[in-house]
Amino acid sequence: MFNSKFGSIPKFYVRAPGRVNIIGEHIDYCGYSVLPMAVEQDVLIAVEPVKTYALQLANTNPLYPDFSTSANNIQIDKTKPLWHNYFLCGLKGIQEHFGLSNLTGMNCLVDGNIPPSSGLSSSSALVCCAGLVTLTVLGRNLSKAKLIEFSPLRATDVKLPSGAVFVIANSCVEMNKAATSHFNIRVMECRLAAKLLAKYKSLQWDKVLRLEEVQAKLGISLEEMLLVTEDALHPEPYNPEEICRCLGISLEELRTQILSPNTQDVLIFKLYQRAKHVYSEAARVLQFKKICEEAPENMVQLLGELMNQSHMSCRDMYECSCPELDQLVDICRKFGAQGSRLTGAGWGGCTVSIVPADKLPSFLANVHKAYYQRSDGSLAPEKQSLFATKPGGGALVFLEA
Repeated sequence: MFNSKFGSIPKFYVRAPGRVNIIGEHIDYCGYSVLPMAVEQDVLIAVEPVKTYALQLANTNPLYPDFSTSANNIQIDKTKPLWHNYFLCGLKGIQEHFGLSNLTGMNCLVDGNIPPSSGLSSSSALVCCAGLVTLTVLGRNLSKAKLIEFSPLRATDVKLPSGAVFVIANSCVEMNKAATSHFNIRVMECRLAAKLLAKYKSLQWDKVLRLEEVQAKLGISLEEMLLVTEDALHPEPYNPEEICRCLGISLEELRTQILSPNTQDVLIFKLYQRAKHVYSEAARVLQFKKICEEAPENMVQLLGELMNQSHMSCRDMYECSCPELDQLVDICRKFGAQGSRLTGAGWGGCTVSIVPADKLPSFLANVHKAYYQRSDGSLAPEKQSLFATKPGGGALVFLEA
């Protein structure tokens, strides 16, 4: 296909995996750790550097149209989540990091088997792939130490149980993060909850942005933060006027100094529920890691219970599930999953389940029959919708021999 598109052959290939978040949902932007796993599904790009400045992108999937531009005039339209913009983000990130003005052109053909808009980070894999493509074309390296300094990340390996597999099931409900207000409202509710908790504990609340900052400043455990949340916030939704009274500010100050443009017209904020989810979910991540390290005999059961609690919290406290995800989680548990939960942003996308290895064949057959085999044929083909996965490898560059 590369030859038919560009009349030549690729010089190298780059792949980057998708990833599934096993536990730790909607807590990263609140300052807490999550537990993702690279999956075997990936994005693959075939590349040929060219002597002109032309950047030509094509996709093996006909749903994604070809795109071409000048490598030295990268314009990203932030208002449209078009597939090629993710490639351009990766390219531009490397360009800006190294302070490069002149980039060489290239022909790129993109392929992938990560289901899009499913919470498996297909867009992140494409950005990562594009960055690696750009580095390789330029003959540059980005060391891990540099990468960590570039963004203050800290990664710790967690050994997952050997007697179980993780199964991903796609609800076939797509949720477009770029086009929805749900996510933006949740981010703001967490920020407002952090400010009200900080004010309640006589901290400098106007400087606080994330729920983790409140815990860090108080120097107490997550369990104690849950008790503070019980004391400081009420389960009934807050309106903007009540938030202003609690913080001692005017509505105008709330709108212009705290609320984002896309949350200025929101009438109710569920601060108690969002804070409860974040602190309890952050605690579950730490418990999950501890169980993996200690490896008790009933490890799979214990991890499954934490995943089940996570889904309940996402559904009831963070309200980021949907009926199809809840149904799929119930089906997975019914047919042998020790634990099952939504993964990714929610409001559609995928579930991840922990399944004892010896139950895998019957589990896959039963879930396929119960959820995907519908008489009306309204759901997507099951091939990319239901699959077991082991921890996958990281991003790679394959050079032509």
